Amino acid sequence: MSEPLDIITIGRSSVDLYGDQVLVDFCMRYGNPSTESKVREMVDAGCDKILFFPLYPHYAGATWATANDQLFRVLMKEKWQPSVRIVPPYFEDAAYIDALAGSVERAYAAAKVKPDLLVCSYHGVPERYLQEGDPYHCQCQKTTRLLKERLGWSDDKLITTFQSKFGPEEWLKPYTVEEVARQAKAGVKNIAVIAPAFSADCIETLEEIQEEIRESFEHAGGESFTYVPCLNADEPHIAALIGIIQSNLQGWA
Repeated sequence: MSEPLDIITIGRSSVDLYGDQVLVDFCMRYGNPSTESKVREMVDAGCDKILFFPLYPHYAGATWATANDQLFRVLMKEKWQPSVRIVPPYFEDAAYIDALAGSVERAYAAAKVKPDLLVCSYHGVPERYLQEGDPYHCQCQKTTRLLKERLGWSDDKLITTFQSKFGPEEWLKPYTVEEVARQAKAGVKNIAVIAPAFSADCIETLEEIQEEIRESFEHAGGESFTYVPCLNADEPHIAALIGIIQSNLQGWA
């Protein structure tokens, strides 16, 4: 390969694996640095191959797909387009599931009161998306199942819910904010909440889960609320992402 290869992603430098053969950068769908600015920089630098990695574990038309839509819009402006590969959703990747399980095990070990129930809270989407063929709901359910199997737990130890609903139409259910209250009223006093659809903590986890959802649980009679942080820069998470990148670079680097 005569020209450098660029990966748009978030993660540590690839220098230990590929030296200066692979460049790593990141972009944002709605923020800065923009997808357009980074693709432009890469093309100007002579890069002829791009591995594009949307950092959403699950496919959803509103997230994973729109990140790719923006990349394709940008490429339409290029007279000489680079070759492009898209990293597929990694919701069932074994290393990703291991990283999730490890974060749960650490949180449970550190909790003053051991949770009786793990709530796997995923960002919601309108219910009609599922009816129109979006696989997001099914992929979230599979992540929960794989996490349960990896932890060796029974079915009653964790549940799948959906958060961040807004607007008048029905969204995927059960709604996290309502379900935690229902669980508290049913006698479940100690819960933990994890957000597997987020690769890094953000307003939906730092505020919505730890404030609104926590308050809903406590006001309904819940006693102990444990938040399991997103994987963020945890070494097992970074290792999982690197493994996914290496797999998708086969034949290129």
